[in-house]
Amino acid sequence: MLFNLPDHDTLYKALLARDASYDGQVYVCVSSTGVFCRLTCPARKPKQENCTFFGTVGECIEAGYRACKRCHPMQPMALADPAIAALLAALDERADYRWRESDIERMGFDLSTVRRSFKRQFGITFLEMARQRRLRDGFETLANGGAVIHGQIDAGFESASAFRAAFLRLLAKAPGNLSADPLLFADWVQTPLGDMVSVTSKSQLHLLEFFDRKALPKELERLSTVSKGRLGIGRTEAGAQIKEELTAFFSGSSSDFRTPLAYHGSEFSGAVWDALRTIPPGQTRSYSDIAVQIGRPSAVRAVARANGANQIALVIPCHRVIGADGSLTGYGGGLWRKQKLLEIERQYLPTKAKGNHRVTG
Repeated sequence: MLFNLPDHDTLYKALLARDASYDGQVYVCVSSTGVFCRLTCPARKPKQENCTFFGTVGECIEAGYRACKRCHPMQPMALADPAIAALLAALDERADYRWRESDIERMGFDLSTVRRSFKRQFGITFLEMARQRRLRDGFETLANGGAVIHGQIDAGFESASAFRAAFLRLLAKAPGNLSADPLLFADWVQTPLGDMVSVTSKSQLHLLEFFDRKALPKELERLSTVSKGRLGIGRTEAGAQIKEELTAFFSGSSSDFRTPLAYHGSEFSGAVWDALRTIPPGQTRSYSDIAVQIGRPSAVRAVARANGANQIALVIPCHRVIGADGSLTGYGGGLWRKQKLLEIERQYLPTKAKGNHRVTG
């Protein structure tokens, strides 16, 4: 499915007007509050640059937003399925609780039925929804300088070993092994297409990836080696800058990324990444186009490998590279994200080009 909602300005006007015709078809995610709402929500309207619009509740949840408690955007799904209603209410009451399959069974629900219902309505399971909510709280505590035990408590983990295991899956490092005097700082970045991790030094961006990218643990291990083990959690000026630029990108106000980058790759890979950054937003190139641009027309496969090795997503726009036949080809963040990014970027095309532009795949 193509990202075919009305443009950002139209939807923001509908939000300001509380246009009921969009109810159930469009939801607004607000980066300043971390919540998503119906367009008819009675709450004070957010600034336009803090808004991103999606067509389903599932996309809002995947992007890391929680449901508004004033307009209850998940209520129609809950009313359609008593199990969903009961479990969502229980999660709101005990958001810091470590939910298990046995808890679902104790409430009288069939595990496989609940799993299918949540996947169908929201794209993730109930346990995944609960785990994501808790782990982010723990990460934020550590990023703000809190102790590991406080991060564990804020994330709702009763067991230190379980909290350790969750962080190992997330950052390839246990909380206790994170450097207390880092050279590189990991931070949680919330975006409309899912949560990301950034790794920055005080002046440069070294990594920006979606948390569900399979290559992320190995990439983080390499950065830990490069920094001689001094990888920690925290915030930097470069990290704050990339967050601001991502917010502007998704809000439609700017596609310009100026955060200084640190490349970790060969000279050839660096040339490929530099070439990727010259592709205008809303446009695409093939691997062979990039090979010709860097003066290596026969190195198409090597270009493809360098494209796949990019660990600074969006800023180095490997999503703008497609197959020679127009197919989307692979993308570490998932083809669904690649297609959404290409569609989102259509708003940055010159007005005359929009009518003729077509995203293939």
